[in-house]
Amino acid sequence: MREIIKPMPAAFIGHGSPMNALEHNRTTESWHAFGAAIPRPRAILVVSAHWFINATTVTAMPRPRTIHDFRGFPPELFAMEYPAPGSPDVAAEIVETVKPDIVDLDRTDWGLDHGTWSVLCHVFPQADIPVLQLSIHALQALEYHLKLGAKLARLRERGILILGSGNVVHNLGLIDWRQPDAAFDWNRRFDDAVKAVMTSAPADIPKLQEHPDYRRSVPTPEHFLPLVYLAGLAAEAGKATQILTDGYAMGSLSMTAYALGMPSQ
Repeated sequence: MREIIKPMPAAFIGHGSPMNALEHNRTTESWHAFGAAIPRPRAILVVSAHWFINATTVTAMPRPRTIHDFRGFPPELFAMEYPAPGSPDVAAEIVETVKPDIVDLDRTDWGLDHGTWSVLCHVFPQADIPVLQLSIHALQALEYHLKLGAKLARLRERGILILGSGNVVHNLGLIDWRQPDAAFDWNRRFDDAVKAVMTSAPADIPKLQEHPDYRRSVPTPEHFLPLVYLAGLAAEAGKATQILTDGYAMGSLSMTAYALGMPSQ
C-alpha cells in the first residue's frame, strides 16, 4: 500500500516591527501557538521581505549569521542571536526542486535577517532546526513568484516548513505613531480584499494589483511578495488558507497572518 504523506504546513507571517522579537503580545502569542501546533519540520525555508535582490538565491552555509538589519532600536535587540544551523544539503535540494528555474547558492554573504529570526524566536525558540532563506527576485513580476511558490510545494511533502515573512500592508511613509493598534480606512479595505482572496481562491492574488488601494498599501513589493509564495503553495494544493491572526499597527501596517495545511484544516 502506498504511504500517504501529509504535507508540512506553510504560513505567511505579518512580522511588523523588529521589536516583536522582544515583546509578548497577541501577535507573538499566535506565532508561538503556530509552532506548537505543527509537526517538527526537517528544515525551514523562509521567504523574507528583507532579502530583496536581483536574483533568486538560497542560503547554503552550515552556520548562517544573525543579521541585525535595522537601526535606531534598543541595544537588547542588537544583542539577540538566533543560532539555528543551516543546511547546504537542503539548499541543493531546493535548487533541484525548482528546475528549470535557476536558484543560486549563497555560501558566504547573507544569513538570517530580522524578517526571519524575529518570528522564529517565538515559533521555535530553541533554534535547533536548520533554517534557510530564499531571496525575493526584485526584477520579476508577481506571477513569477506565484509560480515559484507552487514549485516549492514538493518541499512540504519532504518535511520542510515554508514560511513567508512580510506584511500585507506596509507603508512606512504614512505611519502614524499615535495609532499603535489602529488602521487607516484604506489599510482595512485592502487587507479585507486580501482576506477574501486568500480564504477562497489564492490563485487569484494577481488580481489584487488592480485594487484601488493597492498602490498605497503596497508602495514597494518586497513585504507583499512573501504572501504570494504562500498563495502559490495553496493554489498548487487546491486549497484556501486560513487566518492565523489579524490586526493593525500604526495606521499603515497590517499584521494579518495566514496558514495552509494546519492540523485543523
